Amino acid sequence: MVIDWTAIDTVLLDMDGTLLDLHFDNFFWLQHLPEHYAAKFPGDEDKALGDLKRQLFEKRGTLDWYCTDFWSEQLDIDIVRLKKDIQHLISERPKSLLFLQALNANNKQRILVTNAHPSSVALKFSVTNIEMELDGVVSSHEYGFPKESLAFWRALQQKYSFNPQKTLFIDDSEPVLDTAQRFGVANLLCVDSPDSTISTKHKSKYPSISQFEELLSHNGKLHYA
Repeated sequence: MVIDWTAIDTVLLDMDGTLLDLHFDNFFWLQHLPEHYAAKFPGDEDKALGDLKRQLFEKRGTLDWYCTDFWSEQLDIDIVRLKKDIQHLISERPKSLLFLQALNANNKQRILVTNAHPSSVALKFSVTNIEMELDGVVSSHEYGFPKESLAFWRALQQKYSFNPQKTLFIDDSEPVLDTAQRFGVANLLCVDSPDSTISTKHKSKYPSISQFEELLSHNGKLHYA
């Protein structure tokens, strides 16, 4: 994929499923947490799993859905501690660091924008190397609105004064990309294979990439036309 990098000053990047492999998060929410939650209700595991699924579904797309504090209280489980039990599954997606370094070499501002709670961000920074390659880090919890809300984007622009027409935003969530488009971000990319353990690619209405390598030339620099 060729992007007109001369027309881009700022690159906004999602964390989970974009810079980092989504496998950790999928495994945690779909297997690790349910197993531990069901174990709290001997003999009623199926009902407990149904209740958990319902609670998660009801909060989907809201700030609470991403909040470790909310779920720790709601489920009476230390979510951060539970995540640390499987932190060995946290990993960078291929060439993510090289891509960030290439952006820096071309004087592009690199801002991480994530719905992850600050505690989750801190955990993932502690076991990866992406933090040192970023010019800014924003969790939607700082603003009180998820990335699915236009209010988030207004607050983000107020803080960083980026020009939406000269900004590239990369995310694996179409609802989030939809909101960024409504806000006026001109360049949008969807990651179509955020989880390395799932081979099927998500078909997006947005231009998509599977790996950052598609944005780099053979020598690791940004791929200019």
